[in-house]
Amino acid sequence: MSVEPIPTHRPIAGLLNEVKVAAVRKLFERLRGEGFEHVREGHGCVFGFIDIEQGSRLTEMAERAGLTKQAVGEAVAELERLGYVERVADPTDRRAKIVKLTPSGLEACLTGRRIFSEIEREWAEEFGEDLVANMREAAERIAASERGATAAGRSIHAA
Repeated sequence: MSVEPIPTHRPIAGLLNEVKVAAVRKLFERLRGEGFEHVREGHGCVFGFIDIEQGSRLTEMAERAGLTKQAVGEAVAELERLGYVERVADPTDRRAKIVKLTPSGLEACLTGRRIFSEIEREWAEEFGEDLVANMREAAERIAASERGATAAGRSIHAA
């Protein structure tokens, strides 16, 4: 029986988390500078996962964010108090609610997405466009694969 050596390099998940933390820190510094001082990191589970045109169900955002429905519900309630989102009846199921962005919520969401784009451009200038493009492609492919594996796992367990 052979024993594999223990890797000494940091796991990619930890490195990706460090990149995320850096990007999010820059995002909120810039959002405050653009007048969105009430938007905080905990709101990312809504702004990052909501369908900006149609709105989304709370359960959909929670699933995509990897959080509980209760956690996302708290963020929605706070954003509702701040005037960034509203809950409306789901046209396909009147018993359910859809969370939709208000005009100020849409502005905050689009501003955040613009800022993230700017951060990516800055990294491309510093580290090279190819590196950032390859990092994006790898992240998109891995995320899509993992979403598919998770969905397949759920459908198997649900049967």
